[in-house]
Amino acid sequence: MTGPAHASDPIGPNASGKTRVFIVDDHGMFRSGVKSELSGDVDIVGEAADVAPAISEISQCLPDVVLLDVHLPGGGGQEVVAAVKAAHPEVKFLALSASDAPEDVIAVIRAGARGYVTKTISGTELVDAVRRVAAGDAVFSPRLAGFVLDAFAAGAAAELDRPSFDPELDQLTAREREVLRLIARGYTYREVARELFISVKTVESHVSSVLHKLQLSSRHQLTRWAAERRLT
Repeated sequence: MTGPAHASDPIGPNASGKTRVFIVDDHGMFRSGVKSELSGDVDIVGEAADVAPAISEISQCLPDVVLLDVHLPGGGGQEVVAAVKAAHPEVKFLALSASDAPEDVIAVIRAGARGYVTKTISGTELVDAVRRVAAGDAVFSPRLAGFVLDAFAAGAAAELDRPSFDPELDQLTAREREVLRLIARGYTYREVARELFISVKTVESHVSSVLHKLQLSSRHQLTRWAAERRLT
């Protein structure tokens, strides 16, 4: 049994015996939910909602594992990984995102993340994933693991990470692409909202913007457009 700390006891990142975790996500309610799920199993040492503050605060507290969304207001999650890894290679990253898009997975893994799980993961599974990443394992959601292995084995990572050079697709924001993929897969607006942790009204706004930018007039046309580009 561990007794109380004394002045002579070593004080360090793992003094509590628990994995030290930092959370990066631009949705405050989601961060609160993650903290609630992990409470008692890990030590939450900080949180951030955007790229720049995440890089600064992670570099100061040096957690064992960073839980990281891949889409942030100030840029992609891979920017956080690359910046921190350059100065602190010991910090490990686990992507936790609503997106399962190939380019998102490949980008953050190429930047240095040790794993990628989707936000459909249970609290128990997330605790296990965090501990495994802290121990040095690579962790992926089941439906992503095979894809990642196949992509790298086939040398497809560079291809997926390359800009699309599709003028129509390139004019869409990262969030609009997420909404587009889910709509094209047959998700209702309510299901898209729940998956991305946004409101139904926001989903409707994104769909309207996508239709306008692509000069399409219906959900059917949108689905066909996405299928032709293998975005589903």
